[in-house]
Amino acid sequence: MIFLLLSIICSVTVGVLLKLAKRYQINVMQAVTWNYLFAIGLSLFFFKPDFSSVSFSLISPVYIALGILLPIIFLFQGFAVRQAGLAKTDIAQRLSLLISLCAAYFIFNENFDRLKYVGIIFGFVAIVLTMYKKQTSSNNKYSWLYLLLVFAGFGVIDILFKLVSQLNEIPYTTALFVIFCISFVLSLAYILYLAIAKKTKIQLINFVCGCILGLFNFGNILFYLKAHRAMAENPSTVFAAMNIGVIIIGSLIGILVFKERLSKWNYTGLVFALIAIVLITLSKLHAV
Repeated sequence: MIFLLLSIICSVTVGVLLKLAKRYQINVMQAVTWNYLFAIGLSLFFFKPDFSSVSFSLISPVYIALGILLPIIFLFQGFAVRQAGLAKTDIAQRLSLLISLCAAYFIFNENFDRLKYVGIIFGFVAIVLTMYKKQTSSNNKYSWLYLLLVFAGFGVIDILFKLVSQLNEIPYTTALFVIFCISFVLSLAYILYLAIAKKTKIQLINFVCGCILGLFNFGNILFYLKAHRAMAENPSTVFAAMNIGVIIIGSLIGILVFKERLSKWNYTGLVFALIAIVLITLSKLHAV
């Protein structure tokens, strides 16, 4: 359970760092770029990828899609945290499991029982209630859109990672290294373009913050994989505990530390989200 707890802490910390980025005027795009450079270094140290198995002919379009999507969704997550708050963003991110479940049914032909159907219904209601907000100013009138992009983006990323796990041409850990490299190269090209065309300064503070962000982002992945390995016979427990843990801790930090305000509808959505995840988990356990 220690690996699972560490993964939850790392995941929530990423959201907190993105929340603090605006307060300390951190350039999120630059931080995200250096985050992937640091993740590459950590991948070399922990995963020790097998470069002998890598060639351009084996670079699947799935790897390229993930390499492009990861930095983009990171930016959307940063916008969502700043506009809608940490609590709502964490809930939107974790509710993206509903997209994975739909893919499991329509793409991977998984059988669903009644509990899972009911859980999905609760989940979609939770999405609507969680993203609901009466607009009081023009500054955050698009907060619902950022939340929707986080929800959809992380759902697609989850599906792509499932596809990566099914590819046997190169080891999964080596594939992850390749994906990080693609994300870094594209992100670096973009910030260099901004530096040349828009005269945006590349600052050391963004590099430092990016390394810290990369540490926790990579830690989330590393400890999540270790948790699955430690509890290999019960993966549904890992998946459900991760989602419930992030939603609860992320919401508490958002409300207590950052003084984020949730409406009654938002709190109702949070309850529906927890019910949805519990029902989906019970469905998995019942299937086992």
